[in-house]
Amino acid sequence: MKGTIVSEKETAASKGKPKTTRAASAKAKKPVRRRKWSKMPKEDIEELFARFSKQRPNPRGELDYSSAYTLLVAVVLSAQATDVGVNKATGPLFAVADTPEKMVALGQEAVESYIKTIGLYRNKAKNVILLSQKLIDEFGGEVPADRDALVRLPGVGRKTANVVLNIFFGQPTIAVDTHIFRLSNRLELAPGKTVEEVEMALEHVIPEPYVRHSHHWLILHGRYVCKARKPDCQKCIVADLCRYKEKTYSVPAPIVELDSYENKQSTPDKTGEFSS
Repeated sequence: MKGTIVSEKETAASKGKPKTTRAASAKAKKPVRRRKWSKMPKEDIEELFARFSKQRPNPRGELDYSSAYTLLVAVVLSAQATDVGVNKATGPLFAVADTPEKMVALGQEAVESYIKTIGLYRNKAKNVILLSQKLIDEFGGEVPADRDALVRLPGVGRKTANVVLNIFFGQPTIAVDTHIFRLSNRLELAPGKTVEEVEMALEHVIPEPYVRHSHHWLILHGRYVCKARKPDCQKCIVADLCRYKEKTYSVPAPIVELDSYENKQSTPDKTGEFSS
């Protein structure tokens, strides 16, 4: 008989092997796609933050504070509230209680009386007392410079922790509020469906020299220029880099250096304050 003789042992071995289809083979060879963190070209991202840094070389937040503790309390109170409204309440409050010990001694009812003009003031007053007591019990009355420790405090979430770490301790954290979430998606700088996705994308795409102040610049731009309901495109210094389909202007506004965080020439968009 012509042909190759196959032994019984070889035949048995071949029967035990699963057949590989072309589709399965192609699927197995298909490379795993790495996520593309930004739709903006790298050079545009660099230019975006270079302009923001020229406009505000020393950006700062608008909440009033005198210590890590008062900043922490102010940020907790700023959830779903404006910075201006929080400052009006915390001025008198911090005059009598600017340490965890003094706040606990003041008591929840008294704290409520100081912050009753702020939304959700009862629950916030409760959290302020609880976090103050926890700072005393577990951290010797000091605010820890550690995110994992901060988020264990009542009323403190990841965004609140990131704000405190960035502003007071100088850490390159990014606190994503609704302003940053909106801008990241409009610009296609760091598209994402959740705050966590946007934060992760921003951490990957923002050039290292600009990370420290990046969240201030983005919040500022969202609060005073790229507003939620009606973006002021003619005052936008990055209008040519913006990839927002509904933008009304594509010529960048001239860069004028501003000394403070607030743009006095514009009315702020009061939506999207920090929330914990």
